[in-house]
Amino acid sequence: LQRVHVLPHTVLYIADAETFSGHEESHEQKKARKRNSKETAIALEKLLPKRCQVLGLVTPGIVVTPMGSSSNQPQEIEEGEAGFALLFPKIDGVKIHTFHFSKDLKNRVFDESKFAEAGLKNNPDLRVVLLFGYNSWKSGATRFLHQIVNPLNEKSIILAGGQVESFTSLTSENNNAQPGDACGVVGLAFSGPQIQSATVLLDQDVADERTAEAAMQRLKAANIPEHNTIGFMFACVGRGYRHYKTKRNMEADAFRKFFPNVPLFGFFGHGEIGCDRIVTGNFVLRECNDIKDDLLHGYTTVMTLIHLGSTK
Repeated sequence: LQRVHVLPHTVLYIADAETFSGHEESHEQKKARKRNSKETAIALEKLLPKRCQVLGLVTPGIVVTPMGSSSNQPQEIEEGEAGFALLFPKIDGVKIHTFHFSKDLKNRVFDESKFAEAGLKNNPDLRVVLLFGYNSWKSGATRFLHQIVNPLNEKSIILAGGQVESFTSLTSENNNAQPGDACGVVGLAFSGPQIQSATVLLDQDVADERTAEAAMQRLKAANIPEHNTIGFMFACVGRGYRHYKTKRNMEADAFRKFFPNVPLFGFFGHGEIGCDRIVTGNFVLRECNDIKDDLLHGYTTVMTLIHLGSTK
């Protein structure tokens, strides 16, 4: 066993639903999967330091760069069991924290003071918010997601993410237990003046190698430094090899071509969050038209780069 010299401070792990279940599920199997995923989550958390913030998600498919080297080929795993964990150490000048907003069945209006508590308002250093909606099939889920996304839709913040099946872990100081039938939003917020980020949206028209590479070229043009940078890919389950006429791994390969040393992680989900946007100083790649511009999409892919500053 190799010695780990850097303790994780924040952990994001994502596993596909099959890891927690079989294919076709009866009601009993679904209940077993919930129990099983909880047990797996608890076992995983026991391996981590007590003070570590953990966010665990379950999604229909996974995008992962296998461990060993950032130059390994990123893989889109649409079927079969897969998962990954990203372990962030404490980084000078960077604050990463988890948050959770669940829909209050009594109140139709979301209490926006919760944003400030979560460091998402009145925080001049906020640069990137990764947002994940869960139980999106519930009535009122889309409306609730809008209530969270709209106030955060500012040009100085990168918003990216998507709709997941469920979340298995959320450990943080203000953790409120997830009601089984509620819907809500969980996520990670990245704050710090040295953080740079950019994101592009691949819409339905991006359907072959040429158009996928053109989108990556736009991302490359943002000039985000590539060392100490992570790539995220949030794609619709309707994309992948079906969308690209049986050619697999098209978008991950296009990303790799332009960013050979940036590891790529993410998932296939039930809806995407994001637009074309860049945050480096005050330069804006392409503004979402205005505050009303919709960041919620279907049948798209959102590609995001997060640069955590230069390592000493």
